[in-house]
Amino acid sequence: MKNKELKEEVKSYWDNQACGTDEIDEKKFTKEYFDAIEEKRYTREPEILEFADFPSGKGKKMLEVGLGAGTDFINWVRNGADAHGIDLTPESIAHVKHRLSLEGLESKFEIGDSENLPYADNTFEFVYSWGVIHHTPDTPKAFREIYRVLKPGGKAKIMVYNRKSMLAYFFWVKHALLKGKLSMTVDQALFDNMESAGTKGYTIEEAKEIIKDLPMKDLEVKTYFTFYDRLERFNPVFRLTSKFISLFINKKKRGWFLTVEYTKV
Repeated sequence: MKNKELKEEVKSYWDNQACGTDEIDEKKFTKEYFDAIEEKRYTREPEILEFADFPSGKGKKMLEVGLGAGTDFINWVRNGADAHGIDLTPESIAHVKHRLSLEGLESKFEIGDSENLPYADNTFEFVYSWGVIHHTPDTPKAFREIYRVLKPGGKAKIMVYNRKSMLAYFFWVKHALLKGKLSMTVDQALFDNMESAGTKGYTIEEAKEIIKDLPMKDLEVKTYFTFYDRLERFNPVFRLTSKFISLFINKKKRGWFLTVEYTKV
């Protein structure tokens, strides 16, 4: 499948349902709806609060790449950031628009592509992206675009999925081993079955390789062992198996969330 066709599939998938809005029963676009999304997000992914550090955005001109239901974006705005946002889908933009309106807040956001950010070089003091650019066909280009629009001295905070994680291994067991498809790689299991078509996972070494030629300092690449790696969404057998396996692995390298943080020079 060509990148253009794959990107259209990705757009269609997330335009059908914004990220983070599954399992939400409240009426769409109501305060109760957004409150439920926010509670679910930070209960399951408390790592966001540590990594993002929303108060640190106060007064900074920043960009969030990939907005989903707007939960992180609204927190940048609440904390006084000069927040700009971009997402591939009209569905996400609609969520952000309604969410800001409900709270009487204003910001700048638009439909756009992480591989071709519509901003000049050296525009933002800070760029943030959580769980987004592994979905776009050319993820290395998205990494470079984030770097391009950062000002010298600006900071990037990015999360992509970790291919060497408990959840990734579980996907291989589910979609390859248990179906007798032993030639299928973990890459392919994620590409074909994890959320939108073409989803990728990276190792710490691969993430560093992608950005190795970009002048930067204070680079930190690490993983978070998450709710998803503990497989708590599944039945007790999976939970017990996960807890047993986790006794013998290095959790610092086997978490589903792989974060990249650096300062541009």
